[in-house]
Amino acid sequence: MKRAVYSQRGPVPQDVIDAVEFTVPALAEGQALVEVLAAPINPSDVLTLTGRYGLLPPLPAVGGNEGIGRIVALRSSRPGLPMGRTVLLPVGCGSWSTHVVVDAARLMPLPDDADPRQLAMMTVNPPTALLMLREFVDLQPGDWVIQNAANSGVGAYLVQIAKLRGLRTVNIVRRDSALQAVRDAGGDVVLVDGDRLTERVADATGGAAIRLGIDAVGGAATDRLAGCLAERGVLVNYGAMSGEPCHASPAAFVFRDITLRGFWLSRWFRQADAQQRQAVFGEVAALIARGTLHAPVAATYPVERIREAVTAAAAGERNGKILVVPNA
Repeated sequence: MKRAVYSQRGPVPQDVIDAVEFTVPALAEGQALVEVLAAPINPSDVLTLTGRYGLLPPLPAVGGNEGIGRIVALRSSRPGLPMGRTVLLPVGCGSWSTHVVVDAARLMPLPDDADPRQLAMMTVNPPTALLMLREFVDLQPGDWVIQNAANSGVGAYLVQIAKLRGLRTVNIVRRDSALQAVRDAGGDVVLVDGDRLTERVADATGGAAIRLGIDAVGGAATDRLAGCLAERGVLVNYGAMSGEPCHASPAAFVFRDITLRGFWLSRWFRQADAQQRQAVFGEVAALIARGTLHAPVAATYPVERIREAVTAAAAGERNGKILVVPNA
């Protein structure tokens, strides 16, 4: 059995992590041994390895914040968790591993006949997209929402969830090569970020009043999104792909009363009760099982090649998620 362990953090994320062998301890009462089927590498995972994420586990740590697996040993009488059942792993369990030992009470049963690679990505990106569309502005069918980093994992889910709710999307990307992938995902308007963005968005939407903007880039891109919003619009930031703080002109706040908010899924998880979390996960799992919600996968790697996997995940030029598939 192997898992990806790091004992330090540094500016080059792939240099601080490696696959090491380990022995599974005997299960205590209430625990389950889960064979990991798939686990994604998210931007937050890369930031954790560099020490720049908002919540850092104590060292040494096992990489991987989400994933799914199959129960292979169990010391629990909890109903609905038979041997061999596909389950959602608890957040932060160290999923870049061939096997994990977890509290059986924290496992959520999943459909056994759904694509495990798609289910593995359900804990972070789909809830982020769903909640940002729901929590900040009361959007109605026919309304517009604008987002940048539209070719990201969250961006792809946001396009699909918006379409299911009758919303229309303006999708901003940072390179020409990303345009077609977002169009194929169902984006209504897809544009490359840059000069005259406000005018180009207005032309493409017929001057629609856009009340919600979603920013994952930061820097000057934040101000360009703010310029596309209607008076009293809300701009939600959830990332800083540019590596820069959010920049916004005072004119956006003073003359158009734009509100800049932040969203962090970890905070939402801490504040939500079990019923709220279950409702979100249940909705996402059902959509994935039906094939309604999906995300592209760029490549898969065994845990032994974790350094290559992290290198690929940290690179900018790709369309799709990097997955660790420990037991392929």
